[in-house]
Amino acid sequence: MGRTVLRNKMPDFQFERKALAQGYHRIAGLDEAGRGALFGPVVAAAVMFSRERIDDRICGWLNEIDDSKRITPRKRKQLCRLILIYADSVGWGVVSNQEIDKINIYWASLEAMRHAVANLPQSPDFLLVDGFKLNKVNYPQEKILQGDRKSISIAAASIVAKVLRDEMIIHLDRIFEGYGLAKHKGYGTKAHFAALQNWGPSVCHRRTFNLRIDTDHE
Repeated sequence: MGRTVLRNKMPDFQFERKALAQGYHRIAGLDEAGRGALFGPVVAAAVMFSRERIDDRICGWLNEIDDSKRITPRKRKQLCRLILIYADSVGWGVVSNQEIDKINIYWASLEAMRHAVANLPQSPDFLLVDGFKLNKVNYPQEKILQGDRKSISIAAASIVAKVLRDEMIIHLDRIFEGYGLAKHKGYGTKAHFAALQNWGPSVCHRRTFNLRIDTDHE
């Protein structure tokens, strides 16, 4: 008897439509990228689709939006371009590695999300947040565990945040040569740890993270 192969359930607009039914009109999805990296900033994005697009039957490129970790770099770039063109509003926020070291990555991720909301060209009236309760904002909100696999708005934010951060790290790779940043984007791969052993941490490495550096490099 053959095995049944289950396909990943794709994000949809169920949470956005629920918020619309509750009387909200401008629903923004939020997510971040770079939380677990050893190098560079954490980047967040906020994406808001129009009511008309949420109400429509999902088709075309919207069917391809998914958690950024589940799609290829090439597809992420393609979808990011479409999101920036067709979303009603997009904002992003960046928090540096120095600030991450001061306040820790959890609070830095929330700060990046707050910046993303503040940078939306249109103010939202409801937030869908991936995994977090966003503090210090006056907007009603819903936190959704694994929201980037459930909500199109959050998944779109995950794509924008990931693409923007990757492009930043690729640019920094030309400045901080020897770490292989363009390949691993600052995450803790064996090659990255080996480079840290050889060169020590740069000014853009997160010193409060476990960089596994020998004392000779301190």
